[in-house]
Amino acid sequence: MSGEVRAMAVSWFKHTCEREPLGDKRRGPRMNSRVPVRIEWDEEDGQRVRLDVHTRVVNPTGCMMILSRDLETDHRVALTNRATRASVVAVVVSKSKPRPEGWEYGFELIGPETDFWGLEL
Repeated sequence: MSGEVRAMAVSWFKHTCEREPLGDKRRGPRMNSRVPVRIEWDEEDGQRVRLDVHTRVVNPTGCMMILSRDLETDHRVALTNRATRASVVAVVVSKSKPRPEGWEYGFELIGPETDFWGLEL
């Protein structure tokens, strides 16, 4: 490897290591907020599941909430904001280990409305 190529590689490596890890990047401010939502999905047997729950944290592109039902990451659901009646598709992007009250899930809104939560974020 030539000295110039080596210098470029070292420079790139230092620049990459100084940045935030990708997992810590947020696409908007997060807010602790109990927004009433209905979450719906179809089970493998075709049965429709509907749960009325509250979010724990919201941001412009997603939310976190606790559910008593077990979902896998990448599972698609329908979310309805019960306060505004707006609906959107969401996907499970993170899941905690089981807790007594259930699992804590992170959801990403797919094509969210600009004001899905009805909050100033």
